[in-house]
Amino acid sequence: MQYRKLGSLDWNVSAIGFGGWAVGGGWGTQTDQESLAALHRAFDLGCNFVDTAQNYGNGHSERVIAQALRDWGKNERIYVATKIPPQPGLWPPSPYDRIEDRYSAAHLRERLERSLRDLNTDCIDLVQLHTWTRAWNKNPLALETLRKFREEGKLRAIGVSTPEHDQNSVIDLMREHWVDTVQVVYNIFEQEPQAELFPAAAQSQIGVIVRVALDESALTGKLTGQTRFAEGDIRNRFFAGDRLARTVERVEEIRNTVGNDEPTLATAALKFALKPPAVSVVIPGIRSAAQAEMNLGIASQAPLSDALEQRLRPHQWRRGFWYTGK
Repeated sequence: MQYRKLGSLDWNVSAIGFGGWAVGGGWGTQTDQESLAALHRAFDLGCNFVDTAQNYGNGHSERVIAQALRDWGKNERIYVATKIPPQPGLWPPSPYDRIEDRYSAAHLRERLERSLRDLNTDCIDLVQLHTWTRAWNKNPLALETLRKFREEGKLRAIGVSTPEHDQNSVIDLMREHWVDTVQVVYNIFEQEPQAELFPAAAQSQIGVIVRVALDESALTGKLTGQTRFAEGDIRNRFFAGDRLARTVERVEEIRNTVGNDEPTLATAALKFALKPPAVSVVIPGIRSAAQAEMNLGIASQAPLSDALEQRLRPHQWRRGFWYTGK
């Protein structure tokens, strides 16, 4: 396993982490036994960074991760990151939303205490706000509240997960050192962070956590125009209407670009996400022990070649408000 420093934090984290959304549900049939086996295999292979959120099964992902850590029983350090959602309202928040209404101090306190219970700990390594709007950059009261919780010993580090349609909205927070980490979407389709976010992170020594490296499974190359997802699977919304067909067509073009340079399309996609020097850890979703072996094994392989990265760059796809549905 390869390890990287997480920004200015004194943490060496595995280059490939464990994305815990599916552990909480929402990605088709998933048993806790499968999730625990996946987590234990990941830990055995050197993964020491797990990302989850309260929204993943209303705390179920956090509780399964806590059980996995209890059952594993080894002394190796595992860093756990979670995310606190805003109070009910538009997602991502509207520019007219007040931060006091969406991330009040009372809400943050109640949600933090809930995560502490579900994760079975008295201090969480990294607490992230699950979404953001640049309207709050001049008065980031929620981050001040998290700083107070850190002083109380309830958490060790503070982060923000970017809103998908406006990831650059967190750059001011990075430059002013309001956060220790940012969690961003970066993959062969979504390459916007290369322009300003990654350079700002490197300059400010902010840790970068990359999510959606496989584009909600599209960049595994396993989807076809006939793929159907189970009821309740979030990909029914993500690939609504003609989106699946359009995506599959573009993925085939990427497959042709990769050719024989990498053994699989998924390997190329994860290596692409790992390539920027500013990236600390990539967190693909992992549902099984087999997926843990496949994804984590990439961290010990040779990096993506500069030549292939250059050939993949033209495949960026500006999808605007894809995440909000048609």
